[in-house]
Amino acid sequence: MASPTSEPTMTQEIFEPEKHGSTERIQWVLNTPKPPGLGCELMETAFPCGNNIPFLSKQSTKKHLISFMQATFPILSWGRNYTVIKFKNDLLAGLTLASVCIPQSIGYATLAKLDPEYGLYTSVVPPLIYAVMGTSREIAIGPVAVISLLLSSLLQEIEDPVANPVAYQKLVLTTTFFAGAFQAAFGIFRSGFLVDFLSHAALVGFTAGAAIVIGLQQLKSLLGITQFTNKTDVISVIKAVCRSFEHPWKPYNFIIGCSFLCFILITRFLGRRNRKLFWLPAIAPLLSVILATLIVFLTRADKHGVKIVKHIKGGLNPSSVHQLQFKGPQVGEAAKVGLIVAIIALTEAIAAGRSFASLKGYHLDGNKEMVAMGVMNIIGSFTSCYVATGSFSRTAVNFSAGCETAVSNIVMAVTVLISLEFLTRLLYYTPVAILASIILSALPGLIHFSEAYNIWKIDKLDFFACIGAFLGVLFASVEIGLLVAVTISFAKIILISVRPGTEFLGRLPGTNIYGDVNQYPMAVKTSGVLILRLKSALLCFANANFVRQRIMKWVTEEEGDTENNPEKVKLVILDLSCLMDIDTSGIVSLVELYKNLDSSGMKMVIANPRWQVIHKLKVADFVDKFGGGVSVFLSVGEAMDAFK
Repeated sequence: MASPTSEPTMTQEIFEPEKHGSTERIQWVLNTPKPPGLGCELMETAFPCGNNIPFLSKQSTKKHLISFMQATFPILSWGRNYTVIKFKNDLLAGLTLASVCIPQSIGYATLAKLDPEYGLYTSVVPPLIYAVMGTSREIAIGPVAVISLLLSSLLQEIEDPVANPVAYQKLVLTTTFFAGAFQAAFGIFRSGFLVDFLSHAALVGFTAGAAIVIGLQQLKSLLGITQFTNKTDVISVIKAVCRSFEHPWKPYNFIIGCSFLCFILITRFLGRRNRKLFWLPAIAPLLSVILATLIVFLTRADKHGVKIVKHIKGGLNPSSVHQLQFKGPQVGEAAKVGLIVAIIALTEAIAAGRSFASLKGYHLDGNKEMVAMGVMNIIGSFTSCYVATGSFSRTAVNFSAGCETAVSNIVMAVTVLISLEFLTRLLYYTPVAILASIILSALPGLIHFSEAYNIWKIDKLDFFACIGAFLGVLFASVEIGLLVAVTISFAKIILISVRPGTEFLGRLPGTNIYGDVNQYPMAVKTSGVLILRLKSALLCFANANFVRQRIMKWVTEEEGDTENNPEKVKLVILDLSCLMDIDTSGIVSLVELYKNLDSSGMKMVIANPRWQVIHKLKVADFVDKFGGGVSVFLSVGEAMDAFK
């Protein structure tokens, strides 16, 4: 600030903290201890428990080992209190879950352009691993529609699943390994924020678009079309369907598929109307498979154009370690797809897990979930499984069936394993159309009209991300939809960061609280004083110049409004309570702002700076050079009292 000789009157008038008894409180702000440095922040990120950092812990080695094992394998903690009553509930929930999982897994494997048994394999090993390492009690692990579509749409551009199915399977397994590695790395290095790059709004639009694309893909099986496009956009699919009408049409596929689709939807409606009938929609898909298979077998409908699954390889999950490929030109592409799939799978699983955890009143550890998902997919890639994650629809079934713990996943996995060992021969005559109807019946749960409407009401930019993802998936491709959604979300972040708002504050009547005069029209302005609050968490190179210009514009407009403000502005108070951090560009902008105001005969003071901000201002000698240790206050009220 200027020397006392240049502005003697204002200095005496404004800064007399002793008279108001605020000297000690000013020292609280100026004499704060040094905040944690970058190393401490990184250490806290890696080891959030502080005192429990492995190499700094004072616990005995045995206690530390037990604590580590319980943290890595939560089943060791809750397993000690497991009871027979809980097992009965988990047994019922697991069997109910298996009745849904078996037909869905076969259908999702065909959606991923894999043989049907791969869907069943994916419902065995990953759920067992998750039951040991996961923290959710309700989440149901296995293949899901969106991930199956994502894999097929991205990988078929690299390797044709029809022309070279063996190479395509190897590529899927390699991608699964990379997806698991990325997921585990996110959890180990506590990088869960990367998953948040795909915002809730973008996910709503993406899943809705993917649901429609998946539904259109099922027209191939539902109509018995032989030649179909590999593209996923709606235009290409509609063209393929129109071209199919030029060939002879076999209606039995359509009749079987639509009949059982109506049956599944009716049972779902009845289950929602009567909670006691929750088991009816749960067993409807399996019952549909049994009845449809029986009908085809007895009528020999496969001789009349009905397409059937034919051979499903049975037995335990075979080892696939030798099929993983870490050399060659396709490894980089597999890693890229693995990263995309890892993020989408984690987003869906954690969203499902947290939704039901909140209903039960317990906390879901996101980083442990990532590690569990990663490990199960890495091991899954060794045992002929493709990417597994938490299914929202099957989790809802598991919750409704009364599951108590993750043992329901173990029961489901064992049931699927028994089916693989003894029952796969019975599925030879299963019509492909029934698998399409099962997939179609699960799609309405992926389209949330009410949620999209709420997003529109709350945040228009979020809605643009939502609709961008939806239209991108629908009319271009899955990757284009994701790219559009992430681009819009990033554009929103950049726009808010580069163009942060500034609030003009006034005192609320009868209080010592200062609020935005636009939000609180009753707030009283103080003549000759301009109180501004920065609405940004970071003052940095990207927005510092804009903020300085914005404040000077406020000052100029305030001085020009002589009708409402007859007294010239003498004091500008910057409320930095929202500012979490500042860089060198931000400090330079504050210096320039101070000089501009000082040259106009105005004083600038700072109120309520945060820890990192005041520390950096002190290190940069900003306070000593311009404030003499007095221009920083604990609150706006303190600054106003000093002015009086």
